[in-house]
Amino acid sequence: MLEGILRTAAVVASAVALVSFALFALDETREASKQSAAEVAGLQATRTSNPSEDEERARERAHSSVREAINDVDDVLVAPFAPLTEDTSSSWAARGVPTLLALLVYGFGLSFLARFMLGRA
Repeated sequence: MLEGILRTAAVVASAVALVSFALFALDETREASKQSAAEVAGLQATRTSNPSEDEERARERAHSSVREAINDVDDVLVAPFAPLTEDTSSSWAARGVPTLLALLVYGFGLSFLARFMLGRA
């Protein structure tokens, strides 16, 4: 029973991290063609794994409620890994490294734990 919950958590966490990163990548590719002030403020918050309160509010104004819910869950998932990229100037590294680490820990780690628990039962 617990292994099923862990496996589901691994899949959901991985899916949220991947979807959030894909949406970030879409924002980055659109940035060159769209220069509105609200969107630029929202993109600044999207570029970090751990946005400040002001960046979070700007991101909320720039994105739909569904998109913001995905980003909020992703913020929680990547928060343990965000300090590793605080000093980088690359928005791709600031989002990519925590996302990859989250996928390793939540996707691989929880799946491994679920398989381990299944074998012990």
